[in-house]
Amino acid sequence: MNAFQKPLKTKWTPASTASEVAEGVDLTGKVAIVTGGASGLGLETTKTLSGAGARVIIGVRDVERARDAVAGLPGVEIRGLELTSPSSVDAFAADIVATAPTISLLVLNAGVMATPLFRDGNGNEGQFSTNHLGHFRLAIRLWPCLRAAATSRIIAISSRGHMIPGFDLDDLAFKNRPYDKWVAYGQSKTANSLFAVAADRRGQDHGIRAYSVHPGSIVGPLARHLSNEEIAAFDALDANGNPIIDPATDRKNFAQGAATTVWCATTSQLEGIGGVYCENSDIAAIEPEARSGVRPYAVDGEIAERLWIESLRLSGLSDV
Repeated sequence: MNAFQKPLKTKWTPASTASEVAEGVDLTGKVAIVTGGASGLGLETTKTLSGAGARVIIGVRDVERARDAVAGLPGVEIRGLELTSPSSVDAFAADIVATAPTISLLVLNAGVMATPLFRDGNGNEGQFSTNHLGHFRLAIRLWPCLRAAATSRIIAISSRGHMIPGFDLDDLAFKNRPYDKWVAYGQSKTANSLFAVAADRRGQDHGIRAYSVHPGSIVGPLARHLSNEEIAAFDALDANGNPIIDPATDRKNFAQGAATTVWCATTSQLEGIGGVYCENSDIAAIEPEARSGVRPYAVDGEIAERLWIESLRLSGLSDV
């Protein structure tokens, strides 16, 4: 287990915002890639990194809608990206390699949650394909650019959804068990955390560090596949149907939710540290049962290595 997986006890709180965390940070001359960077948490991350001077390239499904969302933000560029399509990921990565040979930040933010069963063109379960495999492929394709930056960071957006039981390396595609949308979501979020562990192991000698993040419980685009009744069951809405914002109980707005992503991307407190799961702008504690922190299996190096090798096989890629 990673000896660094324990809180640093930073000055930040659950209510801290991305702009507060980024105060005084200068990213001039740095290139940041943000998938899903035109809505929700991704948009807040894009705004903050752009405001700190970075050139931000966002990968999105809907380019036209993204243009409206990021209009007026300095240094922001838009590229089409469909994470369940290997050819789309490869084309996106090839364009980045050609126009941004060094990448300082790779924020793997895009995702789906609790969807009806769907599969990508290779038969992989859709949430796993979108949330993990597409991002895995992108990171592999961009690895030379991350390495060329001398120091770079990868931030994978995980979730407390990783606490949902059911991660099964022998049946990632739900071929041998009934499909459950929440188990599938939890499996993909566990994969995001494990990805950071294995990526950091491979990258640390080359200046690449990787982190996973729980942003908070936020009612936003990720909940689009849930019914009103399902959302209400999470006690996430007030009597008027508006999201309840109470960071102390993990119910956050987008600015608060993006804070941990930005902290992982920019803080000097993580120098020499990687492969950790973070929340509330700090490293999380290992918690076998509590509704906070990270489960031991989600930061287990052996499981992370097995998932990485399986992801290479599923993707038809060679290791970095």
